[in-house]
This record gives sequence, structure tokens and C-alpha cells, in this order.
Amino acid sequence: MGEELRFDGRVALVTGAGGGLGKEYALLLAARGASVVVNDLGGDRAGQGKSSMAADQVVNEIRSKGGNAVANYDSVEDGDKLVQTALDNFGRIDIVINNAGILRDRSFARISDMDWDLVHRVHLRGSFMVTRAAWPHMKKQKFGRIIMTSSAAGLYGNFGQTNYSAAKLGLVGMSNTLSREGIKYNILCNTIAPMAASRLTEDIMPPDIFEKLKPDYVAPMVAYLSHEECQSTGGIYECGAGWAAKLRWQRTAGVNCLKPDQPYTAEQIRDNWDKICDFEGKVSYPASTQDSMMFMLESINEGSSEADSSPSSKGDTGGDGDDGGFNPSKAIGVEMGAKDFQYTSREAILYALGVGVSTTQPDHLKFLFELNEDFCVLPTFGVIPSFAALQNLTSVPGLESIDVTRILHGEQYLELKKPLDTSAKLTNKPMVVDIVDKKSGAVIIINANSYDENNELVIVNQNVVFLVGAGGFGGKRSSPHLKETAKAPSRAPDASLQEKTSLDQAALYRLSGDYNPLHIDPSFAAMGGFAQPILHGLCSFGFASRHVLKQYANNDVSKFKAIKVRFSKPVLPGQTIQTDMWQEGTRIHFQSKVVETGAVCISGAYVDLHGVAEQKNAAPSQPSSSGLKSEAIFSAASGMVSGAPVLVKKVNGVIQYNITSDGKVAGVWTIDLKGQGAVYVGEPKSGKADVTVTISDEDFVALASGSLKPQTAFLSGKIKVKGQIMLLQKVLPMFESFMKGKL
Repeated sequence: MGEELRFDGRVALVTGAGGGLGKEYALLLAARGASVVVNDLGGDRAGQGKSSMAADQVVNEIRSKGGNAVANYDSVEDGDKLVQTALDNFGRIDIVINNAGILRDRSFARISDMDWDLVHRVHLRGSFMVTRAAWPHMKKQKFGRIIMTSSAAGLYGNFGQTNYSAAKLGLVGMSNTLSREGIKYNILCNTIAPMAASRLTEDIMPPDIFEKLKPDYVAPMVAYLSHEECQSTGGIYECGAGWAAKLRWQRTAGVNCLKPDQPYTAEQIRDNWDKICDFEGKVSYPASTQDSMMFMLESINEGSSEADSSPSSKGDTGGDGDDGGFNPSKAIGVEMGAKDFQYTSREAILYALGVGVSTTQPDHLKFLFELNEDFCVLPTFGVIPSFAALQNLTSVPGLESIDVTRILHGEQYLELKKPLDTSAKLTNKPMVVDIVDKKSGAVIIINANSYDENNELVIVNQNVVFLVGAGGFGGKRSSPHLKETAKAPSRAPDASLQEKTSLDQAALYRLSGDYNPLHIDPSFAAMGGFAQPILHGLCSFGFASRHVLKQYANNDVSKFKAIKVRFSKPVLPGQTIQTDMWQEGTRIHFQSKVVETGAVCISGAYVDLHGVAEQKNAAPSQPSSSGLKSEAIFSAASGMVSGAPVLVKKVNGVIQYNITSDGKVAGVWTIDLKGQGAVYVGEPKSGKADVTVTISDEDFVALASGSLKPQTAFLSGKIKVKGQIMLLQKVLPMFESFMKGKL
């Protein structure tokens, strides 16, 4: 257990705190040192009546225990009065917990205007009025924690609660927006969906369930979200009975049904309905309006790349200069002016640090120490000399008036004609080679060639940017100039590498030339809809390319030829990048994802190498289990799984075993009970494990032999389980075989 979370000096306002959940929140915060305003109108659960008794009793209980509290009996619709009570008595307001609520349940056919209005006035309008009153004080003091109270009915709907569920989901939307507006002032806002026994649910739940769902089993979650140590914002959390979980939106890959020169019809939706609703295939997890747009635009781009490349009736490039100064016909073919770029070993080393090279790695000296006999420059440093091409886009005729805040870096291609020198003076010649009409935006393709002092071509870059909202100018739908992405093979990855980025990764990488405040300034990032500054796409690009170079070229930079990527989703500094790789001759296909979220950040990517022999059946680079007693058991389990299709079908899940020795993970095994079934060394080759088990080598052998019972192992802490614990019960037949000595 770490240090106790205290609220000394903090002032909390809890609405609806006369009983149930609100009372527990008030008691817990007060016990931890907070001064608490206990608000309760004193009405019944339908919102009728008024009494000071409920709030007074809670205040008296707090004071009897040495705490500090005052009562407030106003309606939450008079939010300014509640906040003023805090200011008058304690001089500030730090925490607002919007908990007040009523029920007026009716089936939709029987609901009245009053039933609708009263519920919304208390839940939604009341939370708005209280929060709005507290907001300027929180901004001024650069601190605030706000909790909105939703419910399962709001998240999923519930019969007879149309008014209630609509108000509760409205609170989620309010919280999502406040989390973005407040972050630059250190005002964080989250939503909880508690399941607890209260006067609102006492005659709805069975008595035995009612008893187990005590309000004090929700309060710790609210306390943590209210504490200054918690830095999460914009989250939705379900909690009850001591259980807590975070929710997020999930979306299918979807289908772009719009075809060139064809009407968009309901029949196209019907014919693609299964794909539109397919959550078994590729899915995404949008967390902002920016994510929503990025995923949609990616789908549109992918769909459009398959379309007919013939010009439309409006002409190849179209545009008459009336669309905000955007005129592709003037821009295409424009040379942006030669620009010199000179670098030394210092810039090369700084770049290497920016993309994750560390002194903890075996080959670090060749990239970080200029006097090392093997000192060399990372191939992807080749994107740096031509970076100015993106920064000077508005100097191009026809592009002078574009909104640079609507530019997304969509794709990147880099080719080296020879390994980069450790220092050089280069001349870069960028040109807008084409602009493609994607309807929802314009794809601008910029080629930038870099020449050395002998006028020899050294580097070829192609930057592909997407200008949101600039489409529909009548241009062509594809371009012969575009370096295409490539789809990875459908099999499991041949190799995978993981690497955690530093919390300061973006701050370090920007010193290589990309000074966009989006990557360093929290307030600027908030204006872009991000909870914190994000990592540069080209930084993630550098991480991924290093993984390929390490896995397939032993860090030999002379083997690098070219790389192509599509940027799919941002990475946050501190997150872990996993690069999955597939070898097809001298081309290494790869995809990178964020381990913590599962979101794909780089897709359609490949690296072309010189003279690399194909690695047959390359296994993911993971901890070895060699020398562990459990290795023999897993080897035997491999044969059992291959001969037990019934077990595979019954479990239908992937289980990862982390085998420890001396308190450290010494081996990782995966039992993949999906499809054909397999047991192998390393983490899952595709996706995440459904359940992860951590157990010592000695205890695992005891478990397999039957001398240690699974229940005993779990209760004694010898086995730690994360994920779908119920899957383990389905695997018990395998353990029973262990116990009977078949292995």
C-alpha cells in the first residue's frame, strides 16, 4: 500500500448527500481531511417534499468524528447557492460531485411532460448549474475535480426509464466536453456509472443483491477521481461491490459504400450490412472527434484508392480559386525552392535519442557515440532534411490561404540511395507533384529529393498530407505518383518487438525540427481535442523502423533501402509501441500498435532491405523459457491441444502464462485455444491475450502435478490473473490431465 490519499485543505461539494451514495462520498472525503458541503433538498426519490433532516444528520455524523462539514438545502437548479455555501464557509471550491437524482419511471407511452422535465431538471440541468457556478473559481485556482453520475440505464438503456436514461447519457456528453475545456486549467472531469443500493433502488433489487451493493463499495472510486494524484479525465467508469472498470467506445471498420459516379442508395447499405456491423474483424476505439474523423477519412482514402483513376467531368485538377484560396491547378508541379540543410554527428545523435535509442541497448554506441568505430546514422534520419517542405506549404501558389490547422500528415515514404554520411551538406528540392480529390478532403503529394555537394541524389522523400474539407473540387481520385501502402500478410506475425516510449519522448524528438506546440504544450493539445500532448508521427515511425532494422538486419544500416507508412492514430508519450512484422523476401511488412490501448498507430507499412535472407518461421522476440521446469509441461500441452478440438472450441480464448523465477518473469508461454489451437513460446502472435496468468515456475509445476489446488493458489496470491478469469475454469480439463499424470 502506498501513502494514504488525503484531502487536507480541499473543499468538496456533494449533491444529494443526505443518504446513499452521496452520504458515503461525503463521509469518506471528510474522513480524509476535506471540508465538505453536504447538499440535500430532503425530498423523496420522486423529487417531492423538502426537509433539512437528511443533510443535517450527515453533517452531525461528520462533525462527531472530528470532520468539517456544513449543510445546504437548496435545489441543484440553484447551483450558485450551493457553491456560495462552500465559499462563505471554507473560502474555496475544489471538488464537485454531482450525485443528486430522482426517479419518475414510466413506460414511454405513459410518460408525461412533467415526468420528463423533472428528471432532466435535477440530473442534467442541476449538474450543469452547479458545475457552471464552480467553474470560474476552479479556473482561477488552476485546480478542480468534477464527477458526473451516469448509470447503466444511461449507457445501455432500460425499460421504463426513457427520461432517466436520456438525462444520464447527457451527463456523459457534458463530462466529455468539460474534460477537454478544463484540462489546460487542471480541471479534470470524469463520469461514474455506479451500481449501489440506495433509496432509488431499494424496491427494484432483490434483498440479497441489495445488501451486497453497499454505497461504501463505490466511494473509493469517487475519492480517487477527486484526488489531485489522479490525472485521468474524460473517462467513464462503472463501479459497484468493490469492482471497477473503464468503458470506451468501440467501432467496426465500417464500409465505404460510396462509388464513383454512382448514386448512394439504401440498397448499398443493405448489401453491406454484415460488414458494417462486424465487430469480429478490425475495430477501432475512437476517443475524440479527431479520432472519429481520422478513422473515417482513413476508410474513405482506402476505398477511394480502389476507385477509377479517370478524371471527372470537372477536369483533372479543377478549382477556380474561389474555395478559400485553394486552387490545385496552380499548385501541381510547383517547385517549392531549393533549401540547404547541413548536419553533423550532433544532429544525428539527437535524432537517435529522439526515436528511442538508449544506452541500455547493446548497439547504442554505433548510434550515440561519434568516436565509435562503427558510428553511423539511423536511416530514418533521412526525413529530417526535407521536413521544411511541410512547413512551407502555404508559400505554394494556389495553397496560400489553406488552413494549416486542418492538415493531417497521412503517409510517409523514404528511400535512401546510399547510407547516410555521419555529416553532410544537402540541398533539398521539394515539389508538389499531385493533388487528389477525396471528396471529404484533398490529398497533397509532395516529393522532396535531397542531393549532396556532388549533386548526387541521396534521399527521396514523399510526404502525403490530407487537407480536411478541401475536397470536392472535381479532381482525379488517385495518382500515379503516389507510393502505395501495402497490406500485411493475413498470417500471424513472424516477429514482434515492444518498446516503451519515454514520458519526455516528444519533448526530445521535437529538437530534431518539428516544433509544433501540439507535441509539448498541454493547453495547445487541449484545443486540438487531446488530453495531453501527443507524440510526433515521425517519432513513432522512427521507433518502428528501428524494430525492423534490429529484427531483420542486425542494425546494419547499409541494408536499408526504403520505408512506407500510413499514420493511423496518435501515440502518447510513455505508451508502449509494439511492431508486428512479416517477411516476404526482402520486403518486411509491419504494423505498429499501442500496447496499452490496442489501437493501431501505423498501418499498411513496409521496409525494403538489401540482401536480407528470409528467416523461416521467425518467432516473436520474447523472453525465453529455457531452463524452467514448466517448459516440459507446456511442450506436452502443445500435443494435447493439437489433439483436443473440443477443448479448443469450448474455451475459444487465448491464455498467456508469465512464468516467474526469483520474482522476475523468466518465461512467457501462450496457449491459443482459438481456431486450430496452438501452444508456443512468447506472447500472443495476434492481438492480446484474453486472460494473463502470472505464476512462479515452482508453483506452476505444483499446480500441474495436483499438489497445489487452483483455488488455493488463487486465494493465497500464488497465482495472479488478469482478464477473463472464467476462461481458466474452461481449461481445468487440461489441468486435470496434468494431475492424473498424463503429462
